[in-house]
Amino acid sequence: MTRGRPEEKDGSRRRLGKLAAAFVIGRRDYCATVLSRSFLLFLLGPLFPVLLGVLFGGIGAGIASDAERSAVTVIAAPADFARLTAARGELAVLPAAGRLPDLVRAEPGSDPAWLLGSASPSRAVLADPFGMPRLTGPVAPDDALIGQLRLLLDRAAPAAGPLPQVALSRTGATEGTARNARELTARIGQTLLFILTIMLAGMLLSQLIEEKSNKVIEVLAAAVPVESIFIGKLFAMLCVSLTGIVVWSSVAIVTLVLLAPGAVAALPAPAVGWPLFALLAALYFAMSYLLIGAAFLGIGAQAASAREVQTLSMPVTMVQIGLFALASFAVEDPGGTGALAAAIFPLSSPLAMISRAALEPAFWPHLVALAWQALWIALILKFAAAWFRRSVLSSGGARKRWWRRSKPSTA
Repeated sequence: MTRGRPEEKDGSRRRLGKLAAAFVIGRRDYCATVLSRSFLLFLLGPLFPVLLGVLFGGIGAGIASDAERSAVTVIAAPADFARLTAARGELAVLPAAGRLPDLVRAEPGSDPAWLLGSASPSRAVLADPFGMPRLTGPVAPDDALIGQLRLLLDRAAPAAGPLPQVALSRTGATEGTARNARELTARIGQTLLFILTIMLAGMLLSQLIEEKSNKVIEVLAAAVPVESIFIGKLFAMLCVSLTGIVVWSSVAIVTLVLLAPGAVAALPAPAVGWPLFALLAALYFAMSYLLIGAAFLGIGAQAASAREVQTLSMPVTMVQIGLFALASFAVEDPGGTGALAAAIFPLSSPLAMISRAALEPAFWPHLVALAWQALWIALILKFAAAWFRRSVLSSGGARKRWWRRSKPSTA
């Protein structure tokens, strides 16, 4: 039976010692935060932004619904299509007509299945409008689109008697409509992840201010490695944030069940399915928080006062907005260069990958992305700890400023 070398045993003990010290520091910070009276205000804090989000979300939804129309491809001769277009123009000015669909003409003899499977944005295909009208597409029998088309046909039909009812050939959701529906889920998931990260990660900027002001940081640094301090504080605030998210999610679920039980069911299902999407959302939030939080913890550790932390708040917020703008390419063009860059850049990778989970069914890219993000968390923490040790602890807790450097003495 062979025994390990002494160097390997010493390395293992040092790693376990760092993790144990990080656990002690994290537990202390977590308990001190959650058990304080101010934590209740922390839980109530998002109420006002949520109300504003609901208000502006309703306005945005109204604008989006005004901008989006249900397009219908009509297989008809040019003369018949002109009559339908003229009838639509006459009815569009009447408020009682509702929102009429846009009309796109296709040549007689075209295959409705081919038209639905092509890149056309049409929701359905109407064939033989003034003979035996038949509507093909993912349309329910009680859909308002059927009544709108019937109104158009009655208006445009020649005075030769009433037309037959519009026959319906239901099909599954087309590739285009399913893609557009999943884009809604992708944008909602990406926006929620961004809002939670920007709202919660900013707390890490001021995590070391109190310890530095009362010289506790020097005692901690003498007792445990600096890496353990950073790891403990980072994961403690992650647990605090997850505690808040659990409370907010519970309240949101109860509210939806009581006030809008069909709201979640109406949301388009992501490509990977709801259970896996929920798991990936939790993992990507943790990764996004740890990545941005590790960077914020390292930057905030260089601040000497709360005033400097306030000064840093605006630039770091702008950086987060830039990351969100970069990640939006993953929704607009998932296979494009911008989406690839957003997935590779570590700070925007969680935002880009959560939208990919809604749009693409493949699971292996998420395993690669999670491993890539975990690697960068370790690198950022290591760099932040080394930077703090060299720039702050080596100068006795006071940061050396470039304009106060001593000039070399001249002989």
